[in-house]
Amino acid sequence: MWKFYAVLSALFAAATAILAKIGIKGINSNLATAVRTVVILFIAWGIVLASGEIRELKTLTRNNLLFLGLSGLATGLSWIFYFKALQTGDVSKVAPIDKLSVAIALGLAFLILKEPIDAKTLVGAGLIVTGSIVIIL
Repeated sequence: MWKFYAVLSALFAAATAILAKIGIKGINSNLATAVRTVVILFIAWGIVLASGEIRELKTLTRNNLLFLGLSGLATGLSWIFYFKALQTGDVSKVAPIDKLSVAIALGLAFLILKEPIDAKTLVGAGLIVTGSIVIIL
């Protein structure tokens, strides 16, 4: 099932780039990010409330809160810089370079989380890096 969700994530991420590029026309990218964040906030909390998962709020540990908070900080900074890049660059160049995050995440998962890495994953990450370098140059 995770593969299905990952494909949906990729499809919506692609739509995000196109919709964001259209949406930021004529406005500050920070304002655009803030508006987008409010929409996400309502969707996420709406799902939690509708599904009854709000009961699980009391199970959060300090560690959960710390790392989810840090993750939120990283996400926010990522969105700020992504929207800045979209505001001045072409989606066809910004989006693939942004996907360097895939190769970086693979490396960090190996180093920090001690996840195994195989040859085909290394080749795939190498291709992502190579493609991004080609686009940058």
